[in-house]
Amino acid sequence: MMRLQKYLALSGVASRRNAEKLIAEGHVAVNGHTVTEMGVQVDEAADRVTVDGVAAHLEEEKHYLAYNKPIGEVTTVSDPEGRATVMDKFRDYPVRLYPVGRLDYDSEGLLLLTNDGELMNALLHPSREVNKTYLAKVSNHVDEDALRRLRAGVTVEGRLTSPANVRLVRHEAFDSIVMVTIHEGRNRQVRRMFEAVGHQVVQLKRVGFASIQLGDLARGSWRRLTDAEVARLKEL
Repeated sequence: MMRLQKYLALSGVASRRNAEKLIAEGHVAVNGHTVTEMGVQVDEAADRVTVDGVAAHLEEEKHYLAYNKPIGEVTTVSDPEGRATVMDKFRDYPVRLYPVGRLDYDSEGLLLLTNDGELMNALLHPSREVNKTYLAKVSNHVDEDALRRLRAGVTVEGRLTSPANVRLVRHEAFDSIVMVTIHEGRNRQVRRMFEAVGHQVVQLKRVGFASIQLGDLARGSWRRLTDAEVARLKEL
């Protein structure tokens, strides 16, 4: 049981304050009877609530998670080859979640999951140009010329990539660590970008998606996004 104005707010009809106004003005009925007083309780499973004759239904509660995907999981709901999927971790989660975009089988790092289809589609639409940031360990020493070419855009499968934000983090004995931020989502794009300038990606970890950061989230673990993080995503 819950108050009628809360039911209307959770149904997406109006804010709780505007729901109270709709009730007071006689726009709302419960089981066919117009209600004008505050404090009426409704049974979400049994009562029928209408606003000007149109049924109001509770919206499914929205969930927003950040997951540190390990190497060896595919970013799909199921896999025809029988490989582990990211969804195996969430089989018993109370609502059905969907991954926001993909992260390669042999890549790790930040993956968002949600049941908010509207937000998911918005984040993935090319016109939004949502940034994804990766920490790449690549073969040999990456010189300034290669970084310059990546920043300007390189040709991958006959198409020029958009300019990338690229920063050399450090050189190691036989490898380089490079931070790369792109907004495109072509298949294995970061790996192919480095191949285009003569380097192989040895390890690839996504550390940022839009305004969300991987931070110190342990590999294979997940957390719920805060209200502030969700609000920032929606602002995009």
